[in-house]
Amino acid sequence: MTAQPTLRPERPFFSSGPTCKPPGWSPDKLDIKSLGRSHRSKYAKGRLKYAIDLTRELLGVPDDYLVGIMPGSDTGALECAMWTMLGARPATIAAWESFGNVWIQDAVKQLKLPDLQVLDADYGEIPDLSQIPQENDVVFTWNGTTSGAKIPNTDWLAHDRTGITINDATSAVFAMEMDWAKLDATTFSWQKVLGGEAQHGMLILSPKAVERIESYNPSWPLPKLFRLKKGDKLNVSIFEGATINTPSMLATEDYIFALEWVKSIGGRQAMFDRADANAKIVKDWIEATPWLRNMVPDPAKQTNTGVCMVFQGDWIESLSAEDQAVVPKKIASKLEEMDIGYDFNGYRDAPPGLRIWCGGSLESEDISRLLPWIEWAYEELKAGNR
Repeated sequence: MTAQPTLRPERPFFSSGPTCKPPGWSPDKLDIKSLGRSHRSKYAKGRLKYAIDLTRELLGVPDDYLVGIMPGSDTGALECAMWTMLGARPATIAAWESFGNVWIQDAVKQLKLPDLQVLDADYGEIPDLSQIPQENDVVFTWNGTTSGAKIPNTDWLAHDRTGITINDATSAVFAMEMDWAKLDATTFSWQKVLGGEAQHGMLILSPKAVERIESYNPSWPLPKLFRLKKGDKLNVSIFEGATINTPSMLATEDYIFALEWVKSIGGRQAMFDRADANAKIVKDWIEATPWLRNMVPDPAKQTNTGVCMVFQGDWIESLSAEDQAVVPKKIASKLEEMDIGYDFNGYRDAPPGLRIWCGGSLESEDISRLLPWIEWAYEELKAGNR
């Protein structure tokens, strides 16, 4: 039997969204001067603009791209891009996990795009992206939040492609470098890699995306939350802090805290390095643990954020499918009750397994301390089922 570990994670937060707050976070460190005021006041609007400008700086967004705050988290930002830009030409939706499949449903059932190519793959795999015509608009997820599978590169996107490229990057930004020259609409939420509060998303538009929005009027009605135009022109005020609807200034200040922390540690490269180091700890442990395997078999496609793993071996395979599915739930539940680790069970629609968030807001030592506890809980569960 594996002995019960003695060292506990100091911050047992391993959720893949909302993710762990940056080190040193506490609510009393947030600027609250904008609370209780109009979001259109000079001070509040200035804070929204500061969040936009700091996002641009830290992500290295090109000067001629626009950065805006959107309602509805990454979902709202991504669906806004789809609903305002798709339908002008043939489109491809590429998906390999839960959220990408939602975008497929949008395209098929809501927008009913007539000339649509759907490329999908099982959890842990990525479809052959070279099949996508360069003249097609394309929607894809840079990093599969619920499968742990990321795109290994952007070689499949031509620099001179005529279609619009819409990128759901919510669990990739601040962990992986974005190839901005090939991206026209990029979205993410504050709650993912930075550990911010939920409900707000970011929409980053290239000049090509702006041209599409201004030159194209979709045939379907647009909800107010998706309306980016004023007359026939893009409403640029949205990208200067005048949000479409009322934002949470408390959530905004929380996001600013995270951005300033990223800047203080060295910017996005420091975040990349932290995520890489954290993920290596988990991946090396999976490789050394005979009863686990990475959900993504190809190392080039394995994420450095939400690392997903499934169980294998004689004992787990001796159980019924129903009992196998319960094993990761019981391990995660047991360690949560002990305040060892929170929210690291696999996503509800994914194959049964565990998912440990490794983004840059986590400390490597906390991840290292969690893993022996998982081994202990597994052995306890196995012994109780003999």
